[in-house]
Amino acid sequence: MLTALRRWWRYLAAAFSSKVEASADPKIQIEQAIEEAKRQHELLSQQAAAVVGNQKQLELKLGRAIEDVEKLQGSARRALLMADEARRGGDTAASAQYEDAAQSFAMKLVTEESSMKDLKGLHDQSITAALSARKAVETNALNLQKQLAERSKLLSQLDNAKMQERMNSALKQMNELAPKGDVPSLAEVRDKIETRYAKALGESEIRTDSVGSKMMEVEKAQLDSEAASRLDALRVGLGLAPAVDAPATSSTVETGQVAGAGTTSQQEPEKVKETGDA
Repeated sequence: MLTALRRWWRYLAAAFSSKVEASADPKIQIEQAIEEAKRQHELLSQQAAAVVGNQKQLELKLGRAIEDVEKLQGSARRALLMADEARRGGDTAASAQYEDAAQSFAMKLVTEESSMKDLKGLHDQSITAALSARKAVETNALNLQKQLAERSKLLSQLDNAKMQERMNSALKQMNELAPKGDVPSLAEVRDKIETRYAKALGESEIRTDSVGSKMMEVEKAQLDSEAASRLDALRVGLGLAPAVDAPATSSTVETGQVAGAGTTSQQEPEKVKETGDA
């Protein structure tokens, strides 16, 4: 049971990490990487500074140890010379004291020389470590500079990628197969207009083919015929020539109306003539 819970917890952690990684902003991730590189360089610089500082401290200690050794050597020599002078002067007691003093200086000299030897070995090691630390700092500084240059390049590529994504989105919206968004496309507007136009044409065709439409056409033709006949009668009464481009009629109703109008036109001039004779 515990093993299953651990596996489930690891699965949830991995799924959450993958989702966070997928939704993370690359620009922020780049800045995080640069900040981490700067922090690592700062830590390395501090460690290198500590190594170099240790070298300088060992140099100071070694310098003091060398001075102490030289002083002890000089004191031991001086004590030996004074012991020899006292022995030549017959002062055995003073000569013995000077010999003891020389012995003490010699013992201290041996101790200081051993310490100086150890310090010299540590100093040599510190020099090697300091050189390595300086080289590591220089190498890391170059890597940091490369990362900074890489950041500029990556940011430029990120901007280009965003621009390309916006361009692809715009082209996708212009595509007829693109899903509907907040603004309709021209293809959708065209389909809507064509649908309304086709519906209007269909209604017009249905109404044109109906009986009422035919009756209206007959009535209009009749009115046109009567109007044409009346105009011809007026022209004859005024002594004008009849219209040459009179509209031709094809239906029986129009022909009958034109014939009736012609008879009436012939009677009206006779009445006008009788009136003139009177």
